[in-house]
Amino acid sequence: MPELRKDPVSERWVVISTERGRRPSDFAMPAVSDETGTGGAKCPFCEGNETKTPPEITAWRKAGTVQNTPGWDVRIVNNLFPALIKEGDVNRTGMGVFDMMSGVGAHEVIIETPNHGLTIPDMDDAQVEKILWAYKERIQHLSEDNRFRYSLVFKNYGKVAGASLTHPHSQLIATPITPRYVKMELSNARRYFLEKERCIFCDIVRQELGSGERIVFENENFVAFTPFASRFPYEIWILPRRHEFAFQMMSDGERLLLARCLKDILKRLKVTLNDPPFNYVLHNAPNPVPRPGKPDYWGTLQYDFHWHIEIIPRLTKMAGFEWGSGLYINPNSPEEAAKYLRDAKI
Repeated sequence: MPELRKDPVSERWVVISTERGRRPSDFAMPAVSDETGTGGAKCPFCEGNETKTPPEITAWRKAGTVQNTPGWDVRIVNNLFPALIKEGDVNRTGMGVFDMMSGVGAHEVIIETPNHGLTIPDMDDAQVEKILWAYKERIQHLSEDNRFRYSLVFKNYGKVAGASLTHPHSQLIATPITPRYVKMELSNARRYFLEKERCIFCDIVRQELGSGERIVFENENFVAFTPFASRFPYEIWILPRRHEFAFQMMSDGERLLLARCLKDILKRLKVTLNDPPFNYVLHNAPNPVPRPGKPDYWGTLQYDFHWHIEIIPRLTKMAGFEWGSGLYINPNSPEEAAKYLRDAKI
């Protein structure tokens, strides 16, 4: 029988339509294709084509190599077609009931490997750890700019998921506002903490580990599970087992364990669902920039927020009901999805 389930973090309701229950093979989609073949001269992200991108911001480089030349393992550049630009002031204004501000921010690309055909599931742990290092470096650097309230790291894999180039890469956009969905999570987490003096995410982790039915992967520092109120088939969240509010505060040892967890999960999705398109998003603490009249803006983050990664395979499409109601219909129960993923032979 179908169920409506409520996500305790976002307070969003989801329809788990078990009447439509589907096996992984029922989500038959062509594997992600590579329009640029093996890369080379056509791909601006391939090693040797450094002049085809904006100048390098930073990189994990081999000893003796210099910026904007070959010899890198991970490379970060500005997006050639940025959604927001770094120059200028925020300039908040209004026009009647409408609020406006300048499109100030940052839009960067993390090129994950010089190897055009090497995706995260097939990288070694050290290479995945370097990608996570790049996320940390850029979040930390951009948090020092008081114009920016939030830095969102995300990955689009496959054309359906919004990727315009197939060379492995992810992106970071820093904004002068805290995005609505993140603000909703932050506000609900704070309210939960004020009522119970506990982190809602820590409680979810304890409950999922205790139950085990939605757990897909765990190691000494991280746990990955299908959320109780999953919006999408095979949606997965990764959280630190202990309370951590800011991604950039992770130790090197923790980052390597996260690399192993992320690689394992993406490998299971690849094997189970025939290398599906997907998005993942890092939900991190915002920059607690003091604001006029709000000296304690997000001042309790260290107690009530818990960073996490949300992974969303793009297997279904939103239609009229979803757009009109704000409810999601998921044709797979998260318990069934977790079982298929745990059983995957990787």
